[in-house]
Amino acid sequence: MFDNFATTNPASPATPLGESVNESEKNWWRGAVIYQVYPRSFQDHNGDGIGDLIGITQRLEYIADLGVDAIWISPFFTSPMKDFGYDVSNYRDIDPIFGTMEDFDRLVEKAHSLGIRIIIDQVISHSSDQHPWFLESRQSKTNAKSDWYVWADPKPDGSPPNNWLSIFGGSAWYWEPRRKQYYLHNFLSSQPDLNFHNEEVQSAVLEEMRFWLDKNVDGFRLDTVNFYFHSKGLENNPPLALDRLNAFIAPDVNPYNLQDHIFDKSRPENLSFLKKIRALLNEYPNVTSVGEIGDAQRQHEIMADYTTGDEHLHMAYAFDFLGGSFDVKNFRAAIEAASVAKGSWQCLAFSNHDVERHISRWAKNGKQDEFARLSAMLLLSMRGSVCLYQGEELGLTEANIAYEELMDPYGIEFWPKFKGRDGCRTPMVWQAHENFGGFTTAAKSWLPVPADHLERAVDQQEKSNAGSTLEFYRSFIRFRKAHPALVSGDISLLADCDNILAFTRQNEGERILCLFNMSDQNASFQLSPDMKLQTMNAPGSIDVGGVGEIQLSGFEALIAKIV
Repeated sequence: MFDNFATTNPASPATPLGESVNESEKNWWRGAVIYQVYPRSFQDHNGDGIGDLIGITQRLEYIADLGVDAIWISPFFTSPMKDFGYDVSNYRDIDPIFGTMEDFDRLVEKAHSLGIRIIIDQVISHSSDQHPWFLESRQSKTNAKSDWYVWADPKPDGSPPNNWLSIFGGSAWYWEPRRKQYYLHNFLSSQPDLNFHNEEVQSAVLEEMRFWLDKNVDGFRLDTVNFYFHSKGLENNPPLALDRLNAFIAPDVNPYNLQDHIFDKSRPENLSFLKKIRALLNEYPNVTSVGEIGDAQRQHEIMADYTTGDEHLHMAYAFDFLGGSFDVKNFRAAIEAASVAKGSWQCLAFSNHDVERHISRWAKNGKQDEFARLSAMLLLSMRGSVCLYQGEELGLTEANIAYEELMDPYGIEFWPKFKGRDGCRTPMVWQAHENFGGFTTAAKSWLPVPADHLERAVDQQEKSNAGSTLEFYRSFIRFRKAHPALVSGDISLLADCDNILAFTRQNEGERILCLFNMSDQNASFQLSPDMKLQTMNAPGSIDVGGVGEIQLSGFEALIAKIV
C-alpha cells in the first residue's frame, strides 16, 4: 500500500526546483492522519528509563500497521529539559538522552521505506536560557545579539514594564541584573522569547528550519505559532470580558486567562513572517506545516488568516476539541466556526501531550470502550487532517500521578487544582507482563506506568484482535482512506435531533451521512423524505435498516452513503 509513496518521496535530497511535482503528493497532508509520538514515553532502547529515537525506529512497523500517513515527533533537540524539550538550547543537534544524529537519520530512512512521513516540532517562539544566543544577549545592551530577545526597562518603581502574564504563572517578565532590564518569557522564566521584530532573528530561525529540511523531514509542527510577535509599544493587556473567559483552564486556576491577550501574542505582524516560512517550504517538494494556535478567543479568525490560500501555513492545529464539553452544541459551534473560512484547513485532535486524555475527560459514565470507538469514528469523520496521540488507539485513560512523582513544572505550579500534564505523558504499554509494560528495562521509568494501562497493552489487544480498540482504529483508518469524501470533502451540518450530531461529507460524486449519538442514552434522527441510504460497512456503524427514523443507542453511530 506504500509502494507509490516510496518512489515519490525517498529518503534522499529534495527534488530540484522546477521539476514536476505530483499534485496529489504535494497535497498529501490535506486529510492526512498523523500519529503524535512523545519520544520520552514511546520506547526506551538503552535502558535509562527514558524513550529515545532508536526506540521509535524499533516501533515504526507498529505505526505503519495503523495506516497513518505521518508521525509528528515532539522535541528531541538539545535541551536542559526544564520543559522537557520545549526549551531548546541547540536547534541543530539531538539531546544525548534521545540518541545521535545518526539515530535520527536512520529513523527517517526507515520511516520513509515504510511510507511514513516525518513531521518534527519547531519551537522557535522562544529558546532555552542556555541557548548561546541568549547567553550572549543577556551580557550587555551592546553585544551583537543584544536585540535578539525581548528586553525592556523597569518602571520607575522597579516593577515589570507591563501587566503581561506567563502561562506558567506569575509575571511574563524576569529581571536580568547584568543588563538591568527585564526579558519576556511567555512560558517558564528559563524560556526567553525571541524578538521577531529583528530581521536577523527571522533569518536565523529560518536557517535552523532549513537544516532539518535538508535532512529530509516532511514538515514542521510549529509550536505556539501565534506567539512570535509582541506589540513594540508593550501596552497593558485589557481584562477579558466575563462572557469570553476560557473554559480550557479556569481563571481561578490560572489568572493568565483573565486577560485579553491583544498585545503579547496573535499580532498582525506575524503574517509576513509566515510568508517567509512558506517560501522556504516551497523550495522543497511535498513538505507541510501545521501551526499550533494558542488563542482561545480568536483561534478561528487566526486559523483563517494563517491557512487560507497558499501564502502562509498549510494547516492550523486548534484547541476546539482539546477541552470543552462532549456534546452536540459544542461540536456544532466548532464545526460552524471552522467552516466560515472556506479556504482554511485545520488539524483536529482530541488528545495530546498537554491535555487530559479525552477518554477520561469526556467518558464519565464508565462506558469507556464504547466511547473510545465513537470518538474515533467522530474524529476521523470531521473535516480536516487528524492527529492521534500515542496510546489513544489503545483507549488509554489519564494516569493519576501522585504529587511526589510529578515532573511537569506546570502541574507542580498549579497543584492541586490542576494536576499538570504528566497524566497524559506516561509510557506506552507494549507487553502487559513485562516491567513498565515493555517500555523500558530500567529499574525505574521516568514516569510511572499505571496498572490499569497494562490490560490495554498492545500485545493484549492484538490477541483479542477484532474486539479491540486498537483493531478498531486500524480498520476505521483504512475505511477513511478508501473514501475521499471523508479525507478531503466538504462538510455540511444537518439539523440536530436529541443528542445526535449530524452532518454530511461530500467530495465529487460521493456523499456520506454521518450520525453520532454523543450521549449514553437512546436517541433518534428523522431523515428527510428524499434521503435514501446505502450501507457502507463502516466499522462501528449500525446497519442502515429502513427509511424515515434512525434509532441510535448510546454512543452509537451511523455512517452511510446517500444515494
